[in-house]
Amino acid sequence: FKKGEKMNIEEFIHELEVLHINYTKTMLDKLEKYYNLLIQTNEKINLTRITDKNDVYLKHFLDSLTITKVIDLNQETTLCDIGTGAGFPGIVLKIFFPHLKVTLVDALQKRVAFLNLVITTLELENIEATHYRIEEYGHKVREHYDIVTARALSKLNILVELAMPLIKKDKFLIAMKANIDDEIKNSTNALQKLQSEILKVEEFLLPKEHSKRTLIVIKKEAVTSKIFPRKYSEIKKKPL
Repeated sequence: FKKGEKMNIEEFIHELEVLHINYTKTMLDKLEKYYNLLIQTNEKINLTRITDKNDVYLKHFLDSLTITKVIDLNQETTLCDIGTGAGFPGIVLKIFFPHLKVTLVDALQKRVAFLNLVITTLELENIEATHYRIEEYGHKVREHYDIVTARALSKLNILVELAMPLIKKDKFLIAMKANIDDEIKNSTNALQKLQSEILKVEEFLLPKEHSKRTLIVIKKEAVTSKIFPRKYSEIKKKPL
């Protein structure tokens, strides 16, 4: 990074205002605690390769909040963040939109333990971290969430199959990606089979460092067939 391409707290707050996100000192304090827990735990287990404070605020915290460009979270109630990793975007969204009931799903027990530590330390309510492979969780919980988020997880055609069973009819999957190249074109069959359609594709550059970001909003139009999601080995071998 050249000097001047990072994001200090004042700039982060400015970007919250640009995104029309209400914030309080308490929320910013929680974010700070979250950062500290992330860095401490990252020395023991690999949660992120981004550790510089200003980078974390830009590439993890602000990046998580850019979802508000395409959805009004004040109008939604339940959110599931699949493949949440260290809690992006799920925990960040919970801090700034405390009314949301949030479920964080991750397949690695160590990460789930970290998420639980964050939830407890930040005294967050109506949020749980759960240890599941997404395709297994999709058979346990169906047609339940207003929003499913997935940040930098799987190609779109695979993601649609993993996420759609979790979502209520007429509600949304929001895929948070960097560059998507042919992913949208290659997801036509998956979208059709899972009776869903792309409503919006928003491309923009992250402030300061100007890397490309893409938000894809997909609406679920009908109840998902019980055959989905298939076993991951099948999904991988024969993606829709």
